[in-house]
Amino acid sequence: MPDKEKILVAMSGGVDSSAAAALLVEQGYDVTGAYMKNWINEANILGDCPWQQDVKDARAVADTLGIPFEIVNLMDDYKSRIVEYLLKGYDEGITPNPDVMCNREIKFGVFRDWAKANGFPAVATGHYARSRLNSDGTRDILTGLDPNKDQTYFLAMMKPEQVQDARFPIGELLKSDVRETARRFNLPNAEKKDSQGICFIGEVKMSDFLKAYLPDEPGDIVDLDGKKLGTHAGLHYYTLGQRKGIGVASNLYKKNYVVVEKRKAARELVIAIEQEDTPRLFSSACILTELSFTGAPLREPHPMLARARYRAPSEPVTFIPLPDGRARVEWANPQRALACGQICALYDGETLRGGGIYAEILYA
Repeated sequence: MPDKEKILVAMSGGVDSSAAAALLVEQGYDVTGAYMKNWINEANILGDCPWQQDVKDARAVADTLGIPFEIVNLMDDYKSRIVEYLLKGYDEGITPNPDVMCNREIKFGVFRDWAKANGFPAVATGHYARSRLNSDGTRDILTGLDPNKDQTYFLAMMKPEQVQDARFPIGELLKSDVRETARRFNLPNAEKKDSQGICFIGEVKMSDFLKAYLPDEPGDIVDLDGKKLGTHAGLHYYTLGQRKGIGVASNLYKKNYVVVEKRKAARELVIAIEQEDTPRLFSSACILTELSFTGAPLREPHPMLARARYRAPSEPVTFIPLPDGRARVEWANPQRALACGQICALYDGETLRGGGIYAEILYA
């Protein structure tokens, strides 16, 4: 370990990042905590957005650990890089992933830039992932040891230089161990519940967020034959594969409808009865764009593993680079409801190799 390496810890006020800071202090690093001020619900239109309480919690943890604490204002960057990206994507009819982009553009983007400008060579977070230092001085990201909490999917779009500076102190622990670590250090937020909201915005439902910033664009809900079954307030409120909250009751056989297509030009939401052979529900291949690699790019066809979405199991795939800079991914097992705009994470075993954005979904 470098002598007293200076590490800036992104402290959200939650137990995971707090435990990460505590472990680094125990291991002898020169630690400073920092809260990223990315979003303030000034108009109070989105319900609970508890950033002030989160700041208090993060500061209280820093005081308990005896480390300096900073508030880093990244609101302008967050609005331009994440909020506008999110709203633009939904407005165009795709399903963006703000949590993945938060990590590349904010935590390990402008926050990392702030850290380096202020004398911190490394940034640590509370992600359930591992950082492995190789013999040549490079680093890899490995899956976290807790199979129920692994968060490497959210790191799939990170760049090699970001991987080099990233530290993940709790990646070797189970969630129960993290809680126990927080109790062992007498951290004031040891029993705080995990947040489930949009990245850095808080306990906010995506539908409420979209309603506040995008106008409704009503249209018809139709079946695969074009028969009208109902109406919707806007395609941006729906995603492919959605079963609940469609607004159309189950059919006479009590089988559920599922969203299989969004036709933006016609403002039509296409639904079908879900079964194994439902058209446009399962796909065997996809085209990825905006490829990002955590290390050396993949230039040749390569058998590997992929995760179609967060919490999805790793599935065997063949990764095939294309001449236009995109890639074709062929799944050994058909995947349900892949959505353009979402992220596909790529792995060699337990090593995260990178990811890409679904540009086209190919059906069998």
